[in-house]
Amino acid sequence: MMSPQRQRLVVIGNGMAGMRTVEELLKRAPHRYDITVFGAEPHPNYDRIALSSVLAGEKTLEQIVINSREWYEENQIRLIAGDPAVAVDRVARTVTSAAGITVGYDRLLIATGSKPLAPPIPGLGLPGTCAFRDINDVELMLEAARSHKRAVVIGGGLLGLEAAWGLKRRGMSVALVHLMPTLMERQLDVHAGTLLQRDLDKRGIAFFTNGQTEEITGTDRATGVKLADGREIEADLVVVAIGIRPNVDLARGMGLEINRGIVVDDGLRTSEDPNVFAVGECIEHRGQVFGLVAPIWEQAKVCAAQLAGEEDAAYVTPALSTRLKITGIDVFSAGALNAADEADEEITFADAARGVYRKLVLRENKVVGAVMYGDVADGGWYFQLLREGADVSAMRDTLILGRAVATAALGAAAPDPNAAIAALPDSAEICGCNGVCKGKITATIADLKLTTLDAVRAHTKASASCGSCTPQVESLLALSLGDGFQKAAGEKPMCKCTAHGHDFVRKAILDQQIKTIPEVMHRLGWTKAEGCASCRPALNYYLLCAWPGEYVDDAQSRFVNERMHANIQKDGTYSVVPRMWGGLTSAKELRAIADVAEKYNVREVKVTGGQRIDLFGIRREDLPAVWRDLNAAGMVSGHAYAKGLRTVKTCVGSTWCRFGTQDSTTMGVKLEKMTWGSWHPHKVKLAVSGCPRNCAEATIKDFGVVAVDSGWELSVGGNGGIHVRATDRLAKVETEAEVLEYCGAFLQLYREEARYLERTAPWVERVGIDYVKTRIVEDAEGRRALHEKFLYAQQFAQVDPWAERAAGGPVAEPFKTLVAAE
Repeated sequence: MMSPQRQRLVVIGNGMAGMRTVEELLKRAPHRYDITVFGAEPHPNYDRIALSSVLAGEKTLEQIVINSREWYEENQIRLIAGDPAVAVDRVARTVTSAAGITVGYDRLLIATGSKPLAPPIPGLGLPGTCAFRDINDVELMLEAARSHKRAVVIGGGLLGLEAAWGLKRRGMSVALVHLMPTLMERQLDVHAGTLLQRDLDKRGIAFFTNGQTEEITGTDRATGVKLADGREIEADLVVVAIGIRPNVDLARGMGLEINRGIVVDDGLRTSEDPNVFAVGECIEHRGQVFGLVAPIWEQAKVCAAQLAGEEDAAYVTPALSTRLKITGIDVFSAGALNAADEADEEITFADAARGVYRKLVLRENKVVGAVMYGDVADGGWYFQLLREGADVSAMRDTLILGRAVATAALGAAAPDPNAAIAALPDSAEICGCNGVCKGKITATIADLKLTTLDAVRAHTKASASCGSCTPQVESLLALSLGDGFQKAAGEKPMCKCTAHGHDFVRKAILDQQIKTIPEVMHRLGWTKAEGCASCRPALNYYLLCAWPGEYVDDAQSRFVNERMHANIQKDGTYSVVPRMWGGLTSAKELRAIADVAEKYNVREVKVTGGQRIDLFGIRREDLPAVWRDLNAAGMVSGHAYAKGLRTVKTCVGSTWCRFGTQDSTTMGVKLEKMTWGSWHPHKVKLAVSGCPRNCAEATIKDFGVVAVDSGWELSVGGNGGIHVRATDRLAKVETEAEVLEYCGAFLQLYREEARYLERTAPWVERVGIDYVKTRIVEDAEGRRALHEKFLYAQQFAQVDPWAERAAGGPVAEPFKTLVAAE
């Protein structure tokens, strides 16, 4: 029952803008209104920005819900979900829904958001076409990805790119059509847009720029897209993501003033009715419409203040910057993208190898524009200079190199992270995802006596979304609490370059979609910009494991053996080990090995414990020629140098041995064919024995297989090194297919969760064999998913480095010593 002393507030729109306004109102005047919310979708309020994460399989709908149904109940808010408002009587002050529910109001807030642009393209609306705007669109796309293979996305802005990448991650072949010559032309200049297209092209997305869509072909469902220049692209799914426009249909029917959006004043009131407010993407304020969250969060604060009786509250559109992560690639822009005339200056910096590009636009010695691609760590600083109109003439020559270099050139020390954030004004935005400024964070810490990062997240939402501002929030905690601030207890740091442990860093790489080593160091507050010999190889592996097919392996972050694809010996020469599948070889291979040994004066040829042949004493300059000759005989690198799959040892099994119960050799070859080339936290060895006599020593391997009459016994976590460890029994299976699935799943779990340089033996001891069984044996669906992820990563890992060199690729990399760990 409604409280008689309260006014009635009805909110039309259960999206991010309307509910953020309600949240702000509850902080200011929690008992002023009885609140009713009409939502067109049958869901509670969710983070629309995170839809791309749901599409890509990184999050579920439940994980992106902002306000649960319990939250509405706790705050006595009546939520009418799945029943949109269709009529408003401003005289009677009532709102009526599609189902006929009528609710009266004293104040009305319209937050109907936006609608996807739907150009008059023939065929739009056929089954197999959709927009990319809400969770229903995502569900349609996911269903298409499960049953079809080809997708076309129309639109090269942020939404189009996120749709294309999400569908690519779901296994579809994706083409993207964009009307303009470069991508994201409203946020990026031509150079940055070209870099973005180049990087996404490498990830397998086909681009049709300068492409005007003439028709979506098909009769019963979409079959493709036809362009105006005659090009045709086959498709089972067509996603139209060319932009948005304010959703003003209801407001127009109410007789409110409409231009591009619902016209509002500085108090977010509509011009025709002082009792009707509007916020978000549906409004127009002083001729401007909105699509970014930062100005909308500010609108929510002002509107809530007005509803709470603070009549002086006024909205002023702030200077805007755009900081986005497009398929894991950071971009930033603010102000002018290009020089307006000859009086403007453009300063650019490009590092093609690192995929970094920056451009500053200066006017009268002031920053009026910035574009950044790849490394955007200094974006906030450039934006601060732009907003303040600071004179940058004194650091003009080094400005493009970033804050540390530019301020050092002035004679100042490189900025200490805490000192730098202490110098920021209270109005400086710290968390762009949730629009939280420095003053809000520090005041909340003081008022509520907060002492932990989680507490700050809970009360301010700062750092609660993408997490990229976590170092800044921790710095504010440190500044506020001094010696009283303690970071959350956890594992020991990776090295002296960081306070973070391996597990924290791995999680941050996934949660924040960090995809380069420099970005990890920037985001997570590394104290040494170049890192060291302890952290760089670990970061290189974690990124390689997290983003197969996207992350480009950094050779200089590997140790010498992995850089040279051979084992360095104590006299400076190298040993080379060609792969012998399951320990099998042939006369042709043996003849090639003998020829190489004679031709290059190999000083020793030895059979290894892993059933291969090792050639010792090869000079560094002879390595490419040795690889070429072995490749010519069909042999590939045995990866004897790698933190990866080394060997699969086998016995002769039932083919020759009178005790053999299964064909262990063939099983070993299949395992090796599946797992070769895979990178791991440490070296990995497999073995298959054809009977319980265990001649292949499977029970001291990382993954061991022992044949029995009724199938195969699987065990994990063995180690035959200094500290011998027998395996733990994992499971018994009946078929070779099951052996392969269990092996792939186990290795992927190890790849994803072990710490760099941690072998399977200590990892299994640390997490417990029961945990491994829970993930691999008891969870069949999870096991299959892990196996599929392993196979997906192998598409990019099974590239023989010897063959690349022999075919004319880079040869004989210089020895470059990693920075020593202190």
